[in-house]
Amino acid sequence: METIAVAPTILRRGASWFAGFGNPNNRGTKLFGISGHVTSPKVVEESMSIPLQDLLEKHCGGMRNGWDSIQACIPGGSSVPVLSKELCNDAIMEFDDLRSKGSGLGTAAVTMFDDSV
Repeated sequence: METIAVAPTILRRGASWFAGFGNPNNRGTKLFGISGHVTSPKVVEESMSIPLQDLLEKHCGGMRNGWDSIQACIPGGSSVPVLSKELCNDAIMEFDDLRSKGSGLGTAAVTMFDDSV
């Protein structure tokens, strides 16, 4: 569905417009479903390769108890490994960076956990 939904815009604006988002090998936009211990959970379309902290602050009002309260993150749905707090600090929401951290982007169903769990 994500591909079908963005296809008319790509056809209208051109492939180079879409490829202008994100880093090499991680081009375009992605739907991120953000939930857990954030101020305002939601689904957003955002550029690939956005830093995790920027994604949360821009669209969700950040972590409900501040960035320093992060305990862990599941960056791509239940099928991908959890990122520790240390890895969250510089995580980039793209396939390559998350793979290098031992996790993955998967479906981009981002679940955040703070130190209350």
